[in-house]
Amino acid sequence: MKKMIVCLMILVLAVLATGCGSSKVIDGVEYDTYGLLNEDDKKNPDIEYDVVWGNVFWGSVFIETIFAPIYCWGYDLYEPKGPKPLIKGQKAR
Repeated sequence: MKKMIVCLMILVLAVLATGCGSSKVIDGVEYDTYGLLNEDDKKNPDIEYDVVWGNVFWGSVFIETIFAPIYCWGYDLYEPKGPKPLIKGQKAR
């Protein structure tokens, strides 16, 4: 039983260490991933973001561990995709 718990903890740590989201350099500026807990600090309104479905999956699988969903959903849920497209008639900032 102890071996199973140790193996599970190693697996959880490995998953958390290899997050599915990645930062991206857009127009010479590096934009980092953000989640529900650090949205105000990291989200840029001029950048389009995508959901990191791998982190949604892993946060759901390891929901009983409490810390996996906090990391996956709280700090690494969205990754930058690129600049938002301009609306017709809108000037670039």
